[in-house]
Amino acid sequence: MRPVFQIFCLALMALSAQAQLHKDYPPSVYPDRVILGWQVNPATSQSVNWRTDSTVTKAVGAIAEADPSPDLEGKATLVSATTERVRIDGKNVLYHSVHFNNLKPDTKYNYRVGDSTHWTEWFQFKTAQDRPAPFSFLYFGDAQNDIRSLWSRAIRGAYSTLPTVSLMIHAGDLINSSNTDWQWAEWFEAGGWINGQVPTLAVPGNHEYYKDEQGKPQVSKHWRPSFVLPENGPKGFEETAYYFDYQGTRFIALNSQLALLDTLAMTTQASWLVQVLSKNPNRWTVVTHHHPIYSTAKGRDNNLWRERMEPIYRKYHVDLVLQGHDHTYGRGLNMPLGKSRKHPDGPIYVVSVSGPKMYDIGLQDWMDRAASNTQLYQTISINSDQLTYQSYTVTGEKYDSFELTKASNGQNTLTDQAPVLSPERLDLPLEYQKKYTPEQVNEYRNRFQEYKARKQAKKQ
Repeated sequence: MRPVFQIFCLALMALSAQAQLHKDYPPSVYPDRVILGWQVNPATSQSVNWRTDSTVTKAVGAIAEADPSPDLEGKATLVSATTERVRIDGKNVLYHSVHFNNLKPDTKYNYRVGDSTHWTEWFQFKTAQDRPAPFSFLYFGDAQNDIRSLWSRAIRGAYSTLPTVSLMIHAGDLINSSNTDWQWAEWFEAGGWINGQVPTLAVPGNHEYYKDEQGKPQVSKHWRPSFVLPENGPKGFEETAYYFDYQGTRFIALNSQLALLDTLAMTTQASWLVQVLSKNPNRWTVVTHHHPIYSTAKGRDNNLWRERMEPIYRKYHVDLVLQGHDHTYGRGLNMPLGKSRKHPDGPIYVVSVSGPKMYDIGLQDWMDRAASNTQLYQTISINSDQLTYQSYTVTGEKYDSFELTKASNGQNTLTDQAPVLSPERLDLPLEYQKKYTPEQVNEYRNRFQEYKARKQAKKQ
């Protein structure tokens, strides 16, 4: 019995050590979790957010036009930051935000943040142009689990693939437990200095929400302190539903989690969305939210969300909808089988996953390209009348690709480049292979064959 008892004790010690490791991300006087964002015009402003411990009594940002010489400190302008005290895990933590305003469009700047004694390194960013111009951005589906160990390769691979990107979009479920500090720490660690050079635009998913003592859903205690996002959404949706314009493209972020929990929240956002789209002077429109209009995972269907939002997307000619939640990959559009998909009569829908948590894929009719058990990231480039979309596996292989070309009347032409790529990755995730019965595995194989048959019918 003694060896068994010893093994048991060692196992408990290992679990305890692992738990302690997860909790061991304490703040200090040195800034950490540095991240760029916007609240107003990206051509003339840039905001920065960071964290310190509660002993820090001063928070400032220093900024200067980028210079290849090392003489930045003497040229920099100091800007006071605002500070928010947040109590997390029984400890007081400070989050700071500085807003650099009155910047020159299309100009590189160096900046650092701190308390005038304890500084970050000098980071660099470039302001947007004040008119339509080519640019690119990254898009990530759910990170959620094993963030440090496995999701890190997604954001680092994406930046390595296209380091000239202007911004990054995260479609919700950045973490798994809304208020668990070590998970947020892993998310910031995975992005590292990339977050300090490329602005982040994120929307909350269901895992960013928790219920307070009254049973009311609340966004994570980390959300608003950690990010600097536009506050131009509906009242009560600050930094969870918003829009901004970037070089001829309007980006709109929606809070699908609250919408699915509360019909008033859905109605409020739908009304606001109509206002934002009806007064949109931009050539391109990109919408992002967590829950898909058309799901990719088996057994999921957000029908109330779809019935409310898709007619608005169609009426106001939204071009692209970027989503998460379903832990599989699907790209396509809502058009009847047998009808040419060359001229979409609605947006292109994408559901993607960047983290390691995987579900059983549904293989629905709307999909033109699908993937199972595959971590992915996406690069999207916009240049005048052309939008180029590319999806990559985290090992760097191009997995999906298409182009939209917009005519002067606003009509899009779709060029699907996926058929020339490698075959679709549609194997069941290992977890499902282990737990499924032979009957369930056979059902999946039949679903796969039906999907292939439908795709063949689309080509005819």
